[in-house]
Amino acid sequence: MAIFAFSVAPLGAGESVTDAVAEAVRIVRASGLPNRTTSMFTEIEGDWDEVMPVIQRATEAVGAGGHRVSLVIKADIRPGRTGEIDGKIARVEDRLAGGSQ
Repeated sequence: MAIFAFSVAPLGAGESVTDAVAEAVRIVRASGLPNRTTSMFTEIEGDWDEVMPVIQRATEAVGAGGHRVSLVIKADIRPGRTGEIDGKIARVEDRLAGGSQ
């Protein structure tokens, strides 16, 4: 299992990339895999074989207008762990609230 954070955007498509990014996020959400989107990245959790085709489809959707595409991927690979897309955040929030060290 792993958490993949990725950012995908068309290059040369003008000042706003909102529509293209929204289409990529729509594809991720339709995958049914755990995910979240922030202002800079979309995170998706699952096995390589589940996640990489989703990232590929999202990237292809962004490039559908014939634009050059920028794709950045970061992965936290931790075999045997699930639910880490929320678990990692919960552990940090617990520490910030004065929880166990």
